[in-house]
Amino acid sequence: MSEFITILSHNLWLFSAIAFVFAAVIGSFINVVIHRLPVMMKREWQQECNQYLTEYHHELIKPIAKKLDSPIDSYPERYNLVVPGSACPKCKADIKPWHNLPIIGWLMLKGKCASCSTSISARYPIIELMTALMVSFVAMHFGPSWEFVFATTLTFALVALTGIDLDEMLLPDQITLPLLWLGLLINLNSTFTTPSDALIGAAAGYMSLWSVFWAFKLLTGKEGMGYGDFKLLAVFGAWFGWQFLPLIILLSSLLGAIVGIALIISKKLDGGNPIPFGPYIALAGWIAMIWGSDINAWYLSSL
Repeated sequence: MSEFITILSHNLWLFSAIAFVFAAVIGSFINVVIHRLPVMMKREWQQECNQYLTEYHHELIKPIAKKLDSPIDSYPERYNLVVPGSACPKCKADIKPWHNLPIIGWLMLKGKCASCSTSISARYPIIELMTALMVSFVAMHFGPSWEFVFATTLTFALVALTGIDLDEMLLPDQITLPLLWLGLLINLNSTFTTPSDALIGAAAGYMSLWSVFWAFKLLTGKEGMGYGDFKLLAVFGAWFGWQFLPLIILLSSLLGAIVGIALIISKKLDGGNPIPFGPYIALAGWIAMIWGSDINAWYLSSL
């Protein structure tokens, strides 16, 4: 095993190619997470509401049930990240294993269901390709190491969080909180930063956006962002230390402003409509993971 790792260390392009294929496969599963996890969460919330009404306001159940037609009721009773298998949403035909191949499967089908010719969104191969490219870049940057393993895990989670936030304006605790604790644990051995910097980074990451949230709410009476954004910035603080937080905040704000202005100019976004901020924090954090030290060093030297 050590000989194989040595070979990969001296052939980073080979290692990057292997990482590309592996990440493309995981990217296919990330598509499943993006689609199914919000449905699972909404179903859980609905069950909790029904349980509360049954226990405390049973007289309201029937009137409310008549008015509500929840889209999550159309999904099978047993619905998770594994079951049921992949199928066409229109004709319900099972997708063949070879059609599930990352990127290649979509190209083989020419973007259409093999049974009913319903169009399949290009988003699926795009996410698979993007995940593969990001992880192959991580492989080139870190080489075969524990840093690569952890950075790849973070990359997978960030892609999933980005897709879910774009769809649902939601950053699930089921992903952000384990990432936060993982960041603190891996830095006990100073993998990316010292334990003290990781702990301070987690607290500072959360409190910085939390403070902005409440200042904005007190001034305007509106909520400018969600609690998931606080937790995601805390994740980066726990992983890379408090020193990277100013860079991540500036980059995410810049990216969000550029995209927001572009959407307003193209009339794809009204000025009063909210846009998810999580994807910009995720991208800024990933950039900081790769180039953060170089950017900070360049900035300090320029001062």
